[in-house]
Amino acid sequence: MDSPRDSPVPTVDYSLYLHGTAEDKQKIASQIDEAFRSVGFVCLLNHGLAQAKVDACFEWSKQFFALPTATKLLAPHPPGGAHHRGYSGISQEKVHWNVFDADEIEAGRAIPDFKESFESGNVNDGAQPNIWLPEEALPEFRGFMEGFYEDCASLIHTVLETLSLSLNLPPSVNLPATHARSLFQLRLLHYPEIPLNSLRRNEKARISAHSDFGTLTLLFQDAVGGLEVEVLEDDGNGGRRGTGAFKGVPYVEGGVLVNVGDLMMRWSNDRWRSTVHRVGAPPAASLKEGGDGNAEVICPQRYSIPFFAAADTDTLIECLPGCWGPENPKKYDSVTTGEYIQMRMAALYP
Repeated sequence: MDSPRDSPVPTVDYSLYLHGTAEDKQKIASQIDEAFRSVGFVCLLNHGLAQAKVDACFEWSKQFFALPTATKLLAPHPPGGAHHRGYSGISQEKVHWNVFDADEIEAGRAIPDFKESFESGNVNDGAQPNIWLPEEALPEFRGFMEGFYEDCASLIHTVLETLSLSLNLPPSVNLPATHARSLFQLRLLHYPEIPLNSLRRNEKARISAHSDFGTLTLLFQDAVGGLEVEVLEDDGNGGRRGTGAFKGVPYVEGGVLVNVGDLMMRWSNDRWRSTVHRVGAPPAASLKEGGDGNAEVICPQRYSIPFFAAADTDTLIECLPGCWGPENPKKYDSVTTGEYIQMRMAALYP
């Protein structure tokens, strides 16, 4: 299995920000700024979210996805992408990257994403109320997830504070304040076992190449592996661009990946990169042979827990101070969070 030393994603000890001096905080803010500029991802260690809670969330996820399909469908994801809550069955959702034409979206579904998911959000989000199983179907599941949501939201606000420090933003431009309502999304993901050749022949995908479309994403992943990020290169104009090549991101025990979403990239005028990523076959060490004498190579099941953040719905996303000037003009028109998110969500579900 790949070593964390081989990872394209830098690792930062976040305890120095959480508990350090003002000088320590500035140092860590600069390291995260550099990671987001060069890769679009960072792996935070000692991030303050107890590992016992992360482990417990993975156990709850396994319990949920082990339920009969009929039971999981007692909390169904509504049709379309406008109300993004509840359970989505295998291949119900298909992610895309910069595809918004209806015919192209439909053509992309020819290679389904072989995964299932469960979405929940802020208990006070009246626009997207949560859709839970009946309590007796999986007792205490809802209570745990609501608590874990709050833990992740707290970490998001701290990272936003760090980014504000990295840009020396004035008090009038406060990134945590633009996310004050914490209208975020906690997702449980399960990738069932799949023959390796199904991925190699492009008959199915785990998650196709895509970028996230909010501001920041936290990602907790298990040790199976398979996450890959696009390799970036200098574009000759002081920025970074994708090469089309991908490199695996090894599991780091106790770490949480944090990556930039499209809205944050727009907000920073491309200072921070929303890097394309995907989930494919895991490293060879994770593969196994099929059972019952079947010699076919199998990709084992995989679990991950992403937490997607976005600014409050009516927040106007326009270039942040310090991210533009005469030599670096604004690249994007202004857009509200709500307008952009709904456009992107419409492309995910038929």
